[in-house]
Amino acid sequence: MDKIEHKMVAVNGLNMHIAELGQGPTILFIHGFPELWYSWRHQMVYLAERGYRAVAPDLRGYGDTTGAPLNDPSKFSIFHLVGDVVALLEAISPNEEKVFVVAHDWGALIAWHLCLFRPDKVKALVNSSVHFFPRNPNMNTVEGLKAVYGEDHYISRFQVPGDIEAEFAPIGAKSVLKKILTFRDTAPFYFPKGKGLEALPDAPVALSSWLSEEELDYYANKFEKTGFTGGVNYYRALPINWELTAPWIGAQLKVPTKFIVGEFDLVYHIPGAKEYIHNGGFKNDVPLLEEVVVLEGAAHFVNQERPHEISKHIYDFIQNF
Repeated sequence: MDKIEHKMVAVNGLNMHIAELGQGPTILFIHGFPELWYSWRHQMVYLAERGYRAVAPDLRGYGDTTGAPLNDPSKFSIFHLVGDVVALLEAISPNEEKVFVVAHDWGALIAWHLCLFRPDKVKALVNSSVHFFPRNPNMNTVEGLKAVYGEDHYISRFQVPGDIEAEFAPIGAKSVLKKILTFRDTAPFYFPKGKGLEALPDAPVALSSWLSEEELDYYANKFEKTGFTGGVNYYRALPINWELTAPWIGAQLKVPTKFIVGEFDLVYHIPGAKEYIHNGGFKNDVPLLEEVVVLEGAAHFVNQERPHEISKHIYDFIQNF
């Protein structure tokens, strides 16, 4: 880990922090919520040792990346997020026509849209946790989730600016992160108003052994400084994303793809998700989907919980290109 280099890059109006290791074809790692470049530390070392250049940014609103207008969720649309990635690739890999992309959670959503908007930039994709979600023409994402899960679902609770931040503040970043990062229930996140994180059970010690106190402190120190607004704004922009992505309804994503999900990932247990992933819908929307891997016993944060397995899955796939 000590060999990982850190630098700041001017990207799309931001001062973006990136971590970098190794020489060779570029692999761009895109993190999710509530994570950082640090979520990919294990994979970066593994792939760099095998002849790749691993690059992982702190996304807009996260970590040491600065310049995002936190008071304006509309500046966190999927077009801003994909724009950041394209600008970053232009800055760090100007001589590479295409790069490998590896992503998780919100990073996966960004990667799916990167491949929809700019497939010319991506050699192959390894996405984890969040499968491709075809656009529902009749209802935006937030309203759809409210219809299924009600007002206490975390995405509903994240919609009002300042609301969830006020509930998180007295708990402290470290406690918030520990609860979320070690969550292993297949049921969705619920944050009933006034109860906050008390609604989430504590993870058994044995199941959260992959997250050491030192590693948790790394996350906590960054989120204590930045707060959670940047990351939560991604959810607040979901209705805008639904409006703006109308031109891509029915569009196929034509990039060679491998998808990895944990058996106990809450996204895998969204109603209809398994049927979509395994019964042909996913393959129809992503025709170059080459493999779906369900990791037994793993939950949502698979890249950290099962770092060696994920690293090997990535390496085995991208060697083919």
